[in-house]
Amino acid sequence: MIDKRSVIAACLGFLLSAAGLAHEARPAYLEIKETDPGRYDLLWRTPVLAGMRLPIVLKLPDGIRNVKEPTVQELTDSLLERRSIDAGPKGLAGKRIEFPGLQLTITDVLVRAEMRDGRKWTTIVHPSRPWVEIAAAQGPLAVLGTYLVQGIRHIAFGVDHLLFVLGLLLIVKDRWTLVKTITAFTVAHSITLAIATLGYAEAPVLPLNAAIALSIFFLGPEIVRSWRGETSFTIEHPWVVAFAFGLVHGFGFASALTSAGLPTADLPLALLGFNVGVEIGQVAFVVLIILLERSFRQLEVHSPRWVEALPGYAVGTLGAFWTIQRTAIMLGWSR
Repeated sequence: MIDKRSVIAACLGFLLSAAGLAHEARPAYLEIKETDPGRYDLLWRTPVLAGMRLPIVLKLPDGIRNVKEPTVQELTDSLLERRSIDAGPKGLAGKRIEFPGLQLTITDVLVRAEMRDGRKWTTIVHPSRPWVEIAAAQGPLAVLGTYLVQGIRHIAFGVDHLLFVLGLLLIVKDRWTLVKTITAFTVAHSITLAIATLGYAEAPVLPLNAAIALSIFFLGPEIVRSWRGETSFTIEHPWVVAFAFGLVHGFGFASALTSAGLPTADLPLALLGFNVGVEIGQVAFVVLIILLERSFRQLEVHSPRWVEALPGYAVGTLGAFWTIQRTAIMLGWSR
């Protein structure tokens, strides 16, 4: 089926340009809990990528004072700051919290507030509008929509996940095989996404990132082998490989939720919305590739042989690079 090489080559520029940002889509997280009138406990988590903290700063409104000195904890994938503040008799209602530096990234800030009067709300702050005002509560549908958008954004900017799907597209030979392969990948990562998000299992971040990179690297030689007319278990049964590696990728998707430290009460809605968003983004990517392939075929667009071969070699090369890079980080060799 896949005479899509020239089509995918046209899309590859986007993937390559975003490759260095493969996990910057993991959001920062701000949790606000009102403990007494005008007093709040804050939890501020900033992602750390390859040992470097994202340039996002938490700026509170004027007139805020610390009840006690903030504490900072260094985690594997983030910096966690806790503080208690006094916002005065009127509290934070109607005031603006800003995130300087957010506009320099492609990530978001997930904000969750819980007030003493029972008001709760969750929202996402985007780089184009790097601030949030304390507002009234959101209903379940609004929370669901928030995480659905986050799931779409995560898969859209999760270049390593898209490269794996791209590798699968380059291997499958017909539409029925494509349906089985994408379905197997979806079912598998949905299973581990649910298990990890609900707290039944977890995977260490650094080995997980290396395993995801290895799954992409694994597909590179298989793509070349299929182009040569050779066969292998992966080429004959790509849905089995898609399911096996989908379990790994599911833990990667879950890190976008679990690393944010979300309260347990929000996890079922967050899981549902985020998973649906991921599937929307993934299906949109597959449909885009298929539609482009048909358009190129109808227009009889022909590319040089090296251009047609570029996507397959790019999948293997980037997979190898990320595998080496993330393994070095995991073992501490990059320090």
